[in-house]
Amino acid sequence: NAIHVLSSYVSALPDTHVTILSLLPGEAKRLAAAIPDEGIRCINDLGDDVYGKPDVVTDKPESIPTDLDLVIFALPSFVHELYLKTLKPYLREGVTIGAMPAEGGFDLCAIHNLGSDFVRQSNLFALETLPWACRIIEYGKSVEVLGTKKEVEVIVSPKHGTTKASVTDILHRLVGKLPVFDPASNCLAVTLMNINSVWHPTISYGFYRNRDVNEPFDEPPLFYQGADEYTGEKLGLVSDEVLEIKRVLIKRYPTLNLDSLHHVSHWMLTSYGDDIGDKTSIYTMLRTNKGYRGLTHPMKEVDIGGETKYVPNFKYRYFTEDIPMGLVVTRGIAELAGVSTPHMDDVILWCQKMIGKEYIVDGRLTGKDLHSTRAPQHYGFTDLDKFMEVNHYLDAAAAGEEEEDGSPAAQEVPISAQ
Repeated sequence: NAIHVLSSYVSALPDTHVTILSLLPGEAKRLAAAIPDEGIRCINDLGDDVYGKPDVVTDKPESIPTDLDLVIFALPSFVHELYLKTLKPYLREGVTIGAMPAEGGFDLCAIHNLGSDFVRQSNLFALETLPWACRIIEYGKSVEVLGTKKEVEVIVSPKHGTTKASVTDILHRLVGKLPVFDPASNCLAVTLMNINSVWHPTISYGFYRNRDVNEPFDEPPLFYQGADEYTGEKLGLVSDEVLEIKRVLIKRYPTLNLDSLHHVSHWMLTSYGDDIGDKTSIYTMLRTNKGYRGLTHPMKEVDIGGETKYVPNFKYRYFTEDIPMGLVVTRGIAELAGVSTPHMDDVILWCQKMIGKEYIVDGRLTGKDLHSTRAPQHYGFTDLDKFMEVNHYLDAAAAGEEEEDGSPAAQEVPISAQ
């Protein structure tokens, strides 16, 4: 979905050269063949339709331009590492590279694969969520932006001599005036303010908790608009646990800046504003947000007695991405901080059962599949002080201060423990 929107928006801009790299076998050829001469049509909720056609769609990293200025990962976070490793020989220092959304621990993943020196000499950015709610209408041909968010938090770690504003200006040129890119406190705040990791797994858990997941549906059930009051309350409780992590961290490290970390209800109101019809509770906001209208649970079609039915697709990114690269990362930080997370554990334990993975065992992140996550424990961190020190999260308290030359101080870039 996001690749379709970005391809349309960015390719329509003057003086831009857009290359799409897909490492999924056959996908580049399929997409290139599907895009019409006039380009991908993006039905824009804020104005006229946009048409844009990328210059190149390829599966060969050696075919990408050697003078790339900007690299955006608008793809599942579980393949970030694959793309970072693949692109490393073809990237030059000074490139601007980032993810939308970044999910948890993107900074650790980038440093681990590109090296600290490379990242220090480049611009790293991370969006805590996509700028829009969107869906493909016809593959390679048209996509619809259902709702553009009003604000999206972004963390920018600029190279020396580059301001954060210069990077956010580039992002605004790509996507337009909205959303407003609100500077997040630091990479740790973006990891903890990972709305997808709270939203998608918890809503799925709430919907299926008392259902037989093997029982087919006649049609795909509504995702946000199908949430019940229990699910709304559970979302609030999981978010409360994230804020408890914030409270404990700030108490232990008084200079730590986590000002951009908020409750999910605050995020909802900030992101969608008047697009929400009833702001009484999380439950009512989910059901009356026009940006969520019509969106359904990820499903697979099955044929039963000659009729098309639908069963849950637990291989969708809501599970394969938002758990190992999202909620498990937050849970790992909670474990380092000694914060109890019973509601978060409810969601993770149910999800890991659905996807056949093992992350939490006997209340600890010691499962056999921990290596496939971006939890701090995967990178060798078992001590909170070491985690905070090595990754320079405490240095971010000075992120808002100005250097002697008047430009914003560059944020320290995290260093992997491995």
